[in-house]
Amino acid sequence: MPEIALHLLDLVQNSIRAGAKTVRIVIDLSAQLLLTLTLMDDGCGMDEEMAALAHSPFGTSRTTRKVGLGIPLTRESALATGGSFSLTSEPGIGTTVTASFDTRHIDCPPLGKLEDTLVSLILANPDQPEFEISLSSKDANEVLDTRQIKQTLGTVPITTPDVALWLTACLRDMTENTLGGITS
Repeated sequence: MPEIALHLLDLVQNSIRAGAKTVRIVIDLSAQLLLTLTLMDDGCGMDEEMAALAHSPFGTSRTTRKVGLGIPLTRESALATGGSFSLTSEPGIGTTVTASFDTRHIDCPPLGKLEDTLVSLILANPDQPEFEISLSSKDANEVLDTRQIKQTLGTVPITTPDVALWLTACLRDMTENTLGGITS
């Protein structure tokens, strides 16, 4: 995939298919320019055998197509930069995926339009899951939680165009404040 944001999109879609009620996304840029993406969900989780199979492009729980590339592509992309990848899961508890990318490496994909990816996920799934998004670096730490936004909005749907524009601007500012110039 050409952008880290697209890896995130695919991983979150896995969480949604797993029935997650809450998806927590943590993106941290270390002082050493290591970008760590962690996704935690409370979906159905996987047993040890399925979690091991998830690393393979031919390991999927889908019945429509017997290929699942999200986890293998994310893993290979992270490892190609000298980064790391881990997946832990427990049935009935959920799954955690962590991928670290060395942003100084020539093979590191750009972050991409993170705000557009996140807004698309929120608007396409207005009821469930709830999203907690945390972006951090040595300079800043910012959090966006859709539960708090919905509480503030009251009866106004989160999918309202003005809210969508605000979400995009908010997430763009969060990205610029925390992750700075690694977005493209």
